Amino acid sequence: MSGLPFLSLLLAIPAIAAVACLFVGDRNAKFVALGATLVNFALSLVMWSQFDVGGAQWQFQELREGLFGPFNWALGIDGLALLLIVLSTFLMPLCILASWEAITKRVGLYMAMFLAMEVVMIGVFAAQDLLLFYIFFEAGLIPMYFIIGIWGGANRKYAAFKFFLYTLLGSVLMLIAMIAMIAEAGTTDIPTLMSYNFPVDMQTWLWLAFFASLAVKMPMWPVHTWLPDAHVQAPTAGSMILAGVLLKMGGYGFIRFMMPMFPEASAQLMWIVFALSMVAVVYTSLVALVQSDMKKLIAYSSVAHMAIVTAGLFAFNQQGIEGAMIVMLSHGVVSAALFFCVGVIYDRLHTREIDRYGGLAVNMPAYALFFMLFTMASIGLPGTSGFVGEFLSIAGIYEASSWVAFVCTTGIILGAAYMLYLYRRIVFGELTKDDVKAMPDLNPREWAIMAPLAAVALWMGVYPESFLAPMRGDVTTVVARLAPAKPAGDAHVSAGKPKAAEHGSGHGEAPAGEAHHAGGSQ
Repeated sequence: MSGLPFLSLLLAIPAIAAVACLFVGDRNAKFVALGATLVNFALSLVMWSQFDVGGAQWQFQELREGLFGPFNWALGIDGLALLLIVLSTFLMPLCILASWEAITKRVGLYMAMFLAMEVVMIGVFAAQDLLLFYIFFEAGLIPMYFIIGIWGGANRKYAAFKFFLYTLLGSVLMLIAMIAMIAEAGTTDIPTLMSYNFPVDMQTWLWLAFFASLAVKMPMWPVHTWLPDAHVQAPTAGSMILAGVLLKMGGYGFIRFMMPMFPEASAQLMWIVFALSMVAVVYTSLVALVQSDMKKLIAYSSVAHMAIVTAGLFAFNQQGIEGAMIVMLSHGVVSAALFFCVGVIYDRLHTREIDRYGGLAVNMPAYALFFMLFTMASIGLPGTSGFVGEFLSIAGIYEASSWVAFVCTTGIILGAAYMLYLYRRIVFGELTKDDVKAMPDLNPREWAIMAPLAAVALWMGVYPESFLAPMRGDVTTVVARLAPAKPAGDAHVSAGKPKAAEHGSGHGEAPAGEAHHAGGSQ
């Protein structure tokens, strides 16, 4: 089993199924897409079970040199990429199920677009060649553009163009930076580039070019304005995958490229990330409070959550980076679930206006229960996935800067305000409107989507170690790479020397061993 080319299979199965969906007719396309995504999810779970925690940093590597001229077919994953691939394959069959009855026109093309989306998402996280990564990273624009532009809401063309242009403009700068890096280092191999020491003045320009692209993808304030428009116009499954995985490509780019490849520039310019993150947490939370459209409210909450991710990553310590990764995974599950919750009642009443609802706890108790769980996970209730990530992130941010931690914590309080306000207006109150009274509770298909999302949100909250263990060594490697450039923080949460804490002494014996291994590999 260990000899299987897992990553190539994960890319080939949805790619073949996507082509098949175009030719088998609308009804069969649904079953082809569901079957392919379930097989991929099962395959990713087998890969997770085979992953050697504490072993070599890069596993499941595949290399075919000079496959298309300068492009090498170089695939391989570490613990960070593993978890994001499993998140992608987990959400995909749920997105297909969410579209089962909602999509009635050009179903074959729709399913093909989602399967193409899965190919590029897995490709982004598995690529070990810089140019191959860029192709996958940019290719993700195309299926999402069509998903919003063909099957979206009334203003879909505007939203699709805005999404496309915002994300494309930043990426041109990243491509120029990549060409400069290849010219300087003489290689396109990502693991080699992660330990290459670029000249300090060059690092600053490379960092800014990457930041221009990844900040839009995250999205960070003030280049976040495409996200609410895209979410409002996208079909339910489009919003699920956009919030669930596509936003995580930005965070993955920070931790894979900007921090290990440009450590000095990251340390010099961390104030930019902290400043934008603080503004985003407070500003977008306040904007979310006054929304009348459910999808817009959840979209603005996504920007606030991603701001905690960027601040956590640039804390440059073990807790901050691990916490940021857990926030990304948690947000991937919980925001997808919240968008599906909106989709469920939108399918019944065909409006997203919050004021049109009220009293759903009476006639939709199962829905109200699931919605409550995901609301609590979103605001970080202990025992849910949101708590673990936010607690670790804020602890890491506090070590770097107590002021940034203070501002980010106010965002969590505001997050509780707008999510509970949303929940109260939809689920509680008098059930007076006749059309709302007539809305039936969850059907078996909706149960089949809600239950796994709820199970994972609770699993991450109750036993986060299963998600922290695969990535711990990789985070230690990044922290060790950043350590020489790291500025002193204004708060020290550990009693000993901060440098010692950074090398994993607060995480038991495993990280220390990993740090030793990481040092050897560089």
